[in-house]
Amino acid sequence: MRRTTMAVLVVALIVFLGALFSHNPQFARFAAKQAATAHGASGGSLSIRVILKEWEVPTPNSHPHDPALAPDGALWYTGQGSNTLGRLDPITEKVQEFQLKTPNSGPHGLVADHAGNIWFTANSKGYIGKLDPRSGQVTEYPLPDKGAVDPHTPVFDQEGMLWFTVQAGNEVGRLDPRTGMTMLKKVPTPHALPYGIAVNSKGVPFFCEFGTNKLARSDPRTMDITEYPLPDGARPRRLAITSNDMVYYSDYARGYLGRLDPATGKAEEWTSPGGADSEPYAITVTPDGMVWYVETGLTPNRIIGFDPTTQTFSIPSPIPSGGGVVRNMVATPDGKLYLACSSGH
Repeated sequence: MRRTTMAVLVVALIVFLGALFSHNPQFARFAAKQAATAHGASGGSLSIRVILKEWEVPTPNSHPHDPALAPDGALWYTGQGSNTLGRLDPITEKVQEFQLKTPNSGPHGLVADHAGNIWFTANSKGYIGKLDPRSGQVTEYPLPDKGAVDPHTPVFDQEGMLWFTVQAGNEVGRLDPRTGMTMLKKVPTPHALPYGIAVNSKGVPFFCEFGTNKLARSDPRTMDITEYPLPDGARPRRLAITSNDMVYYSDYARGYLGRLDPATGKAEEWTSPGGADSEPYAITVTPDGMVWYVETGLTPNRIIGFDPTTQTFSIPSPIPSGGGVVRNMVATPDGKLYLACSSGH
């Protein structure tokens, strides 16, 4: 008999020095109850509390993979195991699922455009998809290279171009939504496994090479790739970029939080509180400049904040349901974190 796995979405409310948001009375009551048992600050740790609320998605074994924030404030996620995209309304707390038209597409990463369309990578079928939430219509853009299997993580630049990594194909792609034209560029290092990707303030995409100890960037015009070596043994999996264009990455293999200065090529590292087996994975930056990531090698997964100014970690906050593996997360404009909790590695 197949085991049914609960699929969960999480919102994390970041509370500085015990101050709670009060614009939503229902959520404030929930937060106050949780704060009574939340971790306090001690020693050199930051005085931050992380208050967590969870929603179970409609389909069991859905394997929620990546979250994304839409212009209307809704949270979207990929249901990799159910061949769906899901939408959570944080106000009504209702979840709506949209079935994809190609079976077993394996939706992986997703991102919203300014019009509210949801773009996603079809990990198992080698295409980029666009969902119009108003009509439910899905448009598919096949990749031009048959070897470009495993499209992975998408992101928009400031000009509206969609960039994405192709993990197994060892490529980075760019899709023009106005024309549907897609271009691919091979990564110089063989078997580099391009993974997480983000765009800096100048419109330059940076991405992780999970199969080796490198980060890389792609020229927005020529797509030429420049690689940045990291310390031996590093395996960067996801990255996030701060407002001053510092690139923070989660070193999944060695249990570090790292920072690359692209101007100098210098990398700095900090040992994650969970140690060598903590497997840092999902990572993002809140508008205040704090770096947040999840230790996925521990049960339950734990959320950790890092202050770049003081180079100080917050006390880790365990995810109540366990988290399974939190592979990606997104920050809202008001400083909340949305996480999709999937099971298995």
